[in-house]
Amino acid sequence: MTTEPIIKPSKLESSVLLVLIVLIISLSMIVIGTVPHIPILGSILMLFTFGILKKASFHDLQKGMSSGAASGMNAIFLFFFIGMIISAFMISGTIPTLMYAGLSIADWPYYFAIVFVVTALIGISIGSSLTTAATLGVAFIGISSSLDFSLALTAGAVVSGAFFGDKMSPLSDTTNLASSVVDVDLFEHIRNMAWTTVPAFLLSIVGYGLLSPEREVQLPLGQIERMQELLAETGLIHWYSILPILLLFLLAIKKVPALLSLSAAILVSISISFFHDSVSAGQLAAILFDGYESATGVEEIDSLLTRGGISSMMFTVSLVILALGLGGLLFKLGIIQTVLSMMESGLKNTSSVLLSAAGAAFSINVVIGEQYLSILLAGESFKRHADEVKLARKNLSRALEDAGTVINPLIPWGVCGVFLTNVLEVPTLDYLPYAFFCLICPVLTVIYSKTGWTISPQK
Repeated sequence: MTTEPIIKPSKLESSVLLVLIVLIISLSMIVIGTVPHIPILGSILMLFTFGILKKASFHDLQKGMSSGAASGMNAIFLFFFIGMIISAFMISGTIPTLMYAGLSIADWPYYFAIVFVVTALIGISIGSSLTTAATLGVAFIGISSSLDFSLALTAGAVVSGAFFGDKMSPLSDTTNLASSVVDVDLFEHIRNMAWTTVPAFLLSIVGYGLLSPEREVQLPLGQIERMQELLAETGLIHWYSILPILLLFLLAIKKVPALLSLSAAILVSISISFFHDSVSAGQLAAILFDGYESATGVEEIDSLLTRGGISSMMFTVSLVILALGLGGLLFKLGIIQTVLSMMESGLKNTSSVLLSAAGAAFSINVVIGEQYLSILLAGESFKRHADEVKLARKNLSRALEDAGTVINPLIPWGVCGVFLTNVLEVPTLDYLPYAFFCLICPVLTVIYSKTGWTISPQK
């Protein structure tokens, strides 16, 4: 995305426009209950009007919007493959088998804490929060749905665990981006993040443990066994069905690019499916595009297993294009640059640098809904100031992740927020209060920045 502005708006104009955009989007979604596409389109039209009034050419404005949307093409292609892998994991029996096995832990104490820990372990193994949520997260949502557990709380635990893994895994793209953008060694960055991540992890476990259901109250006798029997009757439960997800983990550990890893897992899943079912090429293509449709005749099973497909990603893809187009306009009009320059004037000490960087990462997430840009722009803007106040850059990279990476899934119009709502089928605002890990991390960053605890100077 080009960041060369075509005009120089005043500080007042930039601030007013950003406030209006946040109000238009948030009020439309929270008060009116509309999908985010409409208010984002309204915000784009408002920016076009502002640009034309400022004598900017329509061609330049359109080019800015297009370049913003183009910056998200890698994510868009990844979403298509994730839609297909959910379908493939259904026909291979991978997700149904995970559900079957997971039902056994639903009778254990501290169910939601277990969901959080298991998701975190898988997340850190593969380094992708979205893939973790789209596979293991879907399985846990299915388990909770079948047992009438809170889906919002389940989704919150899944999101927290997935983003713990995304934040702390050396395989994670956001972790690599945060360390590289401020020139910090990857493993030094991960070690330093433990100061906020470990306390947030432990506090989250306690929170989920306290909110976990009591077995005697929540689980009628035989309910778990009945659900397992119904899943077994689908013919999708097999030991070999876990091979595709094991392959996915192995390829992630080998640092194979996500697109290639997903492609390999899809092909293996399709191959495995022929061991217990046989579909024609046309049927297979329809399943990969439209999603897997369960037809057992048992409504509670069919509702759990009917998922996936490229078409299921269209809502997410259209919103990503619109959100990034909005971001491209904000850059082309110089609005983001002006607001960031306003923050630079008060950077006199380590506390102000870290708080401003975290605030910038948070704000970019809220306004644009894109976590990569929040890390990239805030990192580029504040690393020079970190050097000026003799602050070790690893503190800056930690603040970027605490206020950038984990915030995006909490934004209803953010790329991650929209994706998670789509695959988990739980609205972002419903699971937001229960995404404990994502909520605690930025709070700890603010506390550490204000007190100076764990903040190390430049050597």
